[in-house]
Amino acid sequence: MMSAQAWADAQRLWDFQQMGHELRPCSVAIGLGSHDLGVADTTADLYHRGMMPLIVFTGATSRTTRARMPRGEAEHYRERAMELGVPGGAILVEPRARNTGENIRFSRTLLDKHQAAVSSVLLVSKPYEERRAYATARKLWPEVEWVSASTPTTLTDYVDSIGDARLVIDMLAGAQQRLMIYPQQGFMIEQHVPDDVVAAYERLRHSGFSSRLVDDTADRK
Repeated sequence: MMSAQAWADAQRLWDFQQMGHELRPCSVAIGLGSHDLGVADTTADLYHRGMMPLIVFTGATSRTTRARMPRGEAEHYRERAMELGVPGGAILVEPRARNTGENIRFSRTLLDKHQAAVSSVLLVSKPYEERRAYATARKLWPEVEWVSASTPTTLTDYVDSIGDARLVIDMLAGAQQRLMIYPQQGFMIEQHVPDDVVAAYERLRHSGFSSRLVDDTADRK
């Protein structure tokens, strides 16, 4: 069982990750691959709401998704979106990316190949990685406007939907660590991190929520 302090610290990181952007129509949506099919569900919903005419789903597989999504995260996302009524012609699949930086770079290359005119991007991620994804995208593709989006949900409901509280909190800690160390390594834009967020992260790290942390000298995302 998680301690009350661990839940409180996870909630603080969760709240900090939420960008609170007002959704608006964009040139394209980029759905970042992961273990969470909710990203595909939310992207499909945004498409049906007229928020974009084109979707890129991006992602290969990882240790978390290899068994569940053997054809690759982006391909499983595409299949899910089509089940939800998105036409296949509105979806591009980028199947090679294995980290957030590659998600952005490879998606940009794919859109260029298809001669898509892109001035704004609706960036759809897991709820606990909105800020991390936004900071990476702003660094790697600064010429466009970025709007962050994720499934509207609470931390408690999200943990229930995933069914693995430790995985979610480990991921939260990993996302927060990257926000703090990657700007200095040139992978993200710098963002102010409040002291209480840093303290919450440190308590979680010292409590053993560390499986998704990287070495401070890591050279990739």
